[in-house]
Amino acid sequence: MTTSNNTFSLTRREDGIALLTMDVPGESMNTLKAEFVPQMTELLAEIRNDNSIKGLVVISGKKDSFVAGADISMLDACDTSEKASELSAAGHKVFAELENLPMPVVAAIHGACLGGGLELALACHKRVCSDGAKTQLGLPEVQLGLLPGSGGTQRLPKLIGIAKALDMMLTGKQLRPKQALKLGLVDDVVPSTILLEAAIKLVQAGKSRKPRKRNMQELALETSHVGRNILFDQALKHVERKTKGNYPAPLRIIETVRIGADEGMAAGLATESRYFGELVMTPESAALRSIFFATTEMKKESGAADAKPRALNKAVVLGGGLMGGGIASVTVSKAKIPVRVKDISQQGLSNALSYAYKLLSKGVQRRHMTATQRDQLMSLMSSTVDYVGVKDADIVVEAVFEDLNLKHQMVQDIERECSEHTVFASNTSSLPIGQIAKAASRPENVIGLHYFSPVEKMPLVEVIAHEKTSPETIATTVAFARKQGKTPIVVRDGAGFYVNRILALYMNEAAQLLLEGNDIESLDRSLVKFGFPVGPITLLDEVGIDVGAKIAPILEQELGARFKAPAAFDRLLGDDRKGRKNGRGFYLYSKPKLLDRLQRKPQKQVDSSVYKVLGITPGTSSEYGNLAERCVVQMLNEAVRCLEEGIISSARDGDIGAIFGIGFPPFLGGPFRYIDSLGAANLVTILKGYQQHYGDRFAPAPMLELMASEQRKFYR
Repeated sequence: MTTSNNTFSLTRREDGIALLTMDVPGESMNTLKAEFVPQMTELLAEIRNDNSIKGLVVISGKKDSFVAGADISMLDACDTSEKASELSAAGHKVFAELENLPMPVVAAIHGACLGGGLELALACHKRVCSDGAKTQLGLPEVQLGLLPGSGGTQRLPKLIGIAKALDMMLTGKQLRPKQALKLGLVDDVVPSTILLEAAIKLVQAGKSRKPRKRNMQELALETSHVGRNILFDQALKHVERKTKGNYPAPLRIIETVRIGADEGMAAGLATESRYFGELVMTPESAALRSIFFATTEMKKESGAADAKPRALNKAVVLGGGLMGGGIASVTVSKAKIPVRVKDISQQGLSNALSYAYKLLSKGVQRRHMTATQRDQLMSLMSSTVDYVGVKDADIVVEAVFEDLNLKHQMVQDIERECSEHTVFASNTSSLPIGQIAKAASRPENVIGLHYFSPVEKMPLVEVIAHEKTSPETIATTVAFARKQGKTPIVVRDGAGFYVNRILALYMNEAAQLLLEGNDIESLDRSLVKFGFPVGPITLLDEVGIDVGAKIAPILEQELGARFKAPAAFDRLLGDDRKGRKNGRGFYLYSKPKLLDRLQRKPQKQVDSSVYKVLGITPGTSSEYGNLAERCVVQMLNEAVRCLEEGIISSARDGDIGAIFGIGFPPFLGGPFRYIDSLGAANLVTILKGYQQHYGDRFAPAPMLELMASEQRKFYR
């Protein structure tokens, strides 16, 4: 017999075991919504009062999703922390009813089991999951500026221990099936074909479960008040070191777990719902949720109206350097598309293949794949020093040196060797795509595809369309980038495009501050404290001082004097300082020695001789204001110029580009959301103040002045 409502159905089997199936109508994945609470409450009451039911399996009706979390949009309807806390308390109540059922309850998990989905599973007495690649378990709420709000902060530590639970919640990491089993998060891992059968066996075994074995250190730290204080103190120090005080959610997670451990589950749950409500109303969470919604929207867009992408069955990468190797690697590992690497030398090809093999081998070491799976992916890569085996390529990604004549040659070679429909995507970081396309007889197939280094880690790519790029080429390139696991933003052609353009002025201003007598450590520390992952001087070393020197003149020529890099920086190249790549830049780089690691000495140190090369004395600056402010307002102002000129089509794309491309602080929501929080009028006042002192490079963008005068915002 089956009882059902809109989302949940209860099926009674002849053996006394019932199946509670969740299947949200019209959705590809299950998510928890506030309106489901009465439906679940009604069914749980029916189960409790039915003496014929001896056990319960909670399972999903979706093909590849258990429960992917809660519906985040319902949080935007909360205008007070009390309303948000009520959502959490409602989750507590219904999951307590599930947990307190008198019969054994087992969650059968296949696909995404995240956030509220894992909290649902934790309220069951046991859990079994499939071994499928799509099965992942985690509590990623911290990535939205929140804490788990349906009992996760209390049930997870009880199940797997405080330290391991904190690690999961503070990082938002998602576990694969074998990791979850090892941690004690699930009781068994089985093929998806026998998932239900395995869940039924667990029900028949009863409520009792074998506890996870804990080592002596865990027992010492987690079973005494003194030990727990040490554990929580260390967690706080780690969080403060990582977040610089910019994210409130991790601190609230630690405190909530601590209260639950010291005062009991009731106190812990009360704290959880209170803090959940408070965090929902923070600007940090609002900003992080906006990023989530923006990326979700972008996944549905093709990048070109009324255009469908062509089939992508084969790719070619021109150039076997670090960029080429990285692009080829994500093409086979993420997109599962065969790729042929073309280089002028066997050494270049060997480097590209070796690079990809090393990246895939890391997945084997971390048990994300088997050696056989790695070898199968590597078999998708082939190489050539001639244009052999490229005729059937659907897309060619060019990753050669920033030389316009060389890129012209690449375009002509591909048009000669490939089909008339092959997309030619240039990975240039600064050269306008229209200039590259001038050498093409089929300019509609030419487009920019700007990756960021290292390719395998950086999530953003810029898709750059020049005036003759066809909508079909745009849609195909966007689809290709998505298959590689990237977040693409479509930008209009122009020197530096969007990300490098806003980054250049930020970096130039940091260089000016350095030449004025600010020391390297203070500059980097100031911007890291502001929220960037690394400081601007460290970033210049990472990108390469020589790379910056090549890009700067192009930007100055195309965009004007405000992009002129300090002339003193030419001396760095004259002193053979390229950055990390040759071990000499602003910092000195060396392999860490064992003793240095034990003493926690930094792996890189400022090379004080660089000050003499630049002809400056550190610590003599007359700048007493916020060092970060001068750099950041340059970036904000240029972002507005890019929107004004149509380089980016929306503030949303500008925010995603800055966050995913250069690590703009996510808790601020991106340059445009940050301008909204500052107020356009306030930003104009700051810029004009700097303009009086330092010149017209700080002149406010006309659009910004207009918005200030009309008191408008980029987001409603």
